[in-house]
Amino acid sequence: MNKLNINVLALSVALAFSTGVMAEGMSKTDYKAAKDKISAEYKTAKGTCASLSGNAKDVCAVEAKGKEKVAEAELKAAYEPTQKHGYEARVAKAEATYEVAIEKCDDMAGNAKDVCVKEAKAAETTAKADAKAQMKTSEANSKAAEKTADARGDASKKGLDARKDAAEDKSDANYSVAKEKCDTYSGTAKDSCLSQAKARFNK
Repeated sequence: MNKLNINVLALSVALAFSTGVMAEGMSKTDYKAAKDKISAEYKTAKGTCASLSGNAKDVCAVEAKGKEKVAEAELKAAYEPTQKHGYEARVAKAEATYEVAIEKCDDMAGNAKDVCVKEAKAAETTAKADAKAQMKTSEANSKAAEKTADARGDASKKGLDARKDAAEDKSDANYSVAKEKCDTYSGTAKDSCLSQAKARFNK
């Protein structure tokens, strides 16, 4: 039983570490091959359980099934890396752990069994709550990133408008100075000066 537990953890860890690689370029063929391998490993584990008896056999069977479900969920999360699939993989792990724990509680009796069941349920609830919190946090971070991008765009637009307004204000001020300078002239010379000022400052 301990060996199977170690195998479940080893597979989970292996899949967790390889998720990034698979997500980058996992073909449909690779996905199918990995799924077939999971199925084959489940059959082998199930066959091993057949040599056991009593509750040990039941625990073995539940562990084998849990291992298969977790591996399939993590494979799907690796093949199609979305927040939802990542959440489903974490939930599958929590449920598989719970099923095994509950099966092991059958070896106990009385208050010890009741405590065992309550602890198993508490652990599952905690794991599922953590999985949900992680998904919600990821979603919130994604939305925040989008809003930040929007805010940057808005800030950029506001900055552009401000620079435009500033340029217009400076142009108006410089035009006013140029007009004032034209007052030193009279007649045709003044008219020519004003025309040049208007042309220069687009007035």
